[in-house]
Amino acid sequence: MAIISTAGLARTFVTKNGPVEAVRGIDLTVRQGEILGFLGPNGAGKTTTLRMLTTLLPPTGGAATVAGSDLAGDPAGVRRKIGYVAQAGGVDAQISVREELLTQARLYRLTKRQAAVRTAELAADLGLSDLLDRTCGSLSGGQRRRLDIALALTHQPAVLFLDEPTTGLDPRSRANLWDLIRRIRDEQGTTVFLTTHYLDEADALADRLVVTDQGVVAAEGTPAELKRAYGGSAGASLQDTFLAITGRDLAAAGAAPVAA
Repeated sequence: MAIISTAGLARTFVTKNGPVEAVRGIDLTVRQGEILGFLGPNGAGKTTTLRMLTTLLPPTGGAATVAGSDLAGDPAGVRRKIGYVAQAGGVDAQISVREELLTQARLYRLTKRQAAVRTAELAADLGLSDLLDRTCGSLSGGQRRRLDIALALTHQPAVLFLDEPTTGLDPRSRANLWDLIRRIRDEQGTTVFLTTHYLDEADALADRLVVTDQGVVAAEGTPAELKRAYGGSAGASLQDTFLAITGRDLAAAGAAPVAA
């Protein structure tokens, strides 16, 4: 069952030098309960696509449905059903983790009692219980990312969008976050839409990959399928596969190197 479906989704920006087609027509299907890795070199249109799917940027062409709501006709309905974790996060460094979680719950119109219960649930599920009275500004990078994800899960969304969630984290924090993402999908049935420049991350986490280039989908399939089709065998590296699909190495694409 598809939980995200797009047909010809496009975005053109008007600049003083003329129109720029950032996304030229994305045809995409994301199945319910899967972890989708959305990859592409810088300038491929993946960030613009993500911003459109999360209602932060209106499309200039095409159509899409997210969790049963039409992207253009019912953006509020889309927002009610999704969680979004941006690259930079958005917590208030001066307040406590507990206050941040309670405030988010109240913004989703939970009663005070419901907000307290939901805060305790999220803290337990994401390993934040011992940090509730710490200020957000005192958290480590990995702890902040767990808090960002907890905030995005407050309303139990059907789809969780993660934009470069492990950028800047140390290897142990990255591994812990990978485990958390798998658990969110496995235990809660949440669909995860993940953008990343770390190809080892995409290889380890994603059930299926979509590679975009020049504003369109260049290839899609499971990691093993793409490796066989473009890398020569299922044992090929995703780095070599990415190069074969996009025609660019990671340095030229602006991607992070695969971790050793």
